[in-house]
Amino acid sequence: MKGQTIILEAPVYTIDAAMKAFAGGVDRLELCADFSEGGTTPSLGVFRTIKRSIDIPVFVMIRPRGGDFNYSEKELEAMKEDIQFFKDHGADGFVFGILDETGGVNEAACRELLSLAKNKPCTFHRAFDLCIDMEEALDTIISLGFDRILTSGGENSVGEGIQKIIRLLDLANNKIIIIPGGGTQTNHLLELNQNHQLREVHASCKKVSATAGHPIKHLKRSFLPELEGEFLTVDEDLIREFKKVLSSI
Repeated sequence: MKGQTIILEAPVYTIDAAMKAFAGGVDRLELCADFSEGGTTPSLGVFRTIKRSIDIPVFVMIRPRGGDFNYSEKELEAMKEDIQFFKDHGADGFVFGILDETGGVNEAACRELLSLAKNKPCTFHRAFDLCIDMEEALDTIISLGFDRILTSGGENSVGEGIQKIIRLLDLANNKIIIIPGGGTQTNHLLELNQNHQLREVHASCKKVSATAGHPIKHLKRSFLPELEGEFLTVDEDLIREFKKVLSSI
């Protein structure tokens, strides 16, 4: 909608990243664990520490493991307990998505989690991008009562899926918020908002920082070679650049 402030959400995996994102001016955090798996349920202690330190909304990822989005009964049980725990400790919203074996939205399971979340806003995450029929899934997710959908347009990045995202923004027609996310760059924003439908953006603005030295050099500390000797955090200046561009479109 033209003239409306566009919200910037950043996914964060650490306390350090949350503090830097907040300092940079992000509007909302999506708190996760396990970057290598695309995000899983974070530590309650990390969540509570962040909530005591900042005054912007923190949405919590509810995902018991990496891999697919078809969950067992025991995994669903854990997801329900996590929603209850985080809600009791002040979560501002939740992020989850459950699919069935046919590549559609698992309506019954999603409805159970939405019922537990009650008045807390819920985002259907990028499990949406794995749906066989994304437009059908959009209608289902709207009917279930989700508040937003995080999507890269069914591709590996926002840049690759940008035309599909623009179509989804038009189809949503203010019935649900479509949040582009997954490799979002500042140079995508003007095109994404070409029809003045963009209301929120999801961007990690990530960078890596060196970890403290360790005298035993041959022992690996990370299963990801690109993070060996480093840890994932947020680039405050990039957050500010996103905010600057968003305020101008």
